[in-house]
Amino acid sequence: MPADRVYRTEAIVLRQRRLGDADKILVLFTPGRGRVEAVVKGVRRTRSRMAGHVEPLTRVNLLLAKGRNLDIVTQAQATETYPAMRADLDRLSRGLYVAEVLDRLTGEPEENPPLFRLLAETLLRLDRTPEPDAALRYFEMQALDLLGYRPQVDACASCGRQLEPVLNYFNCLAGGAICTKCLPVDAYGDRLTVNALKYLRVLQRGTFGDVERVRLPDPLAVEIERHVRGLVRTVMEREPRSAQFLDAVRRTQLAAVAEPAATWGE
Repeated sequence: MPADRVYRTEAIVLRQRRLGDADKILVLFTPGRGRVEAVVKGVRRTRSRMAGHVEPLTRVNLLLAKGRNLDIVTQAQATETYPAMRADLDRLSRGLYVAEVLDRLTGEPEENPPLFRLLAETLLRLDRTPEPDAALRYFEMQALDLLGYRPQVDACASCGRQLEPVLNYFNCLAGGAICTKCLPVDAYGDRLTVNALKYLRVLQRGTFGDVERVRLPDPLAVEIERHVRGLVRTVMEREPRSAQFLDAVRRTQLAAVAEPAATWGE
């Protein structure tokens, strides 16, 4: 095979789908080519040596051959499988959400090393950090920024005036925070508290260490999630299917915690 037809790359597998009886198409995110689809042949056969190396949410080193329509994976070596995340349905649901968001918000192959680094760091945090929700919110805000959808949290998204430390509003369609003077009575605007605005700024401008050090009370965490996920949903123009799965897992866990308490009180 000519050398110019073969290339190596690191990648993270976002998802896969079946092709024929034995093959699969992988949706990959790479540092040098962005989102790439490639075929891995024979991977569904029981004796395939590559099967365990190309599962979704796996970081892998690949050797690929350029094809007419899709490139072909000829070698694969997993470098990170995130075992703790895979063993915890709550964390896994977040990983699947991250993969879907990146899959849907990236199109034609385009170099984006910072976005690949963010993806890899996020999966590692979901595998190891005690604060998986913080990792998810940080990923959402940083990914929106890197993809050109940076939300406005410093000045009003409508008039451009600096936001005052008072109750403001958040409008996903407008692209961020809205001051009270620019919100017509009949317009959509979700309440944006002062502490939520401060935290959104930390998510946008701070490091993950800065974000991780902040402990959010439950009502504030719910408000932040509503605003940030609303932005993602608006940009995607649909509700991520994995978000519904994430919410279902959360409801199941809350019910499991509440049930013993109810029994004890009877």
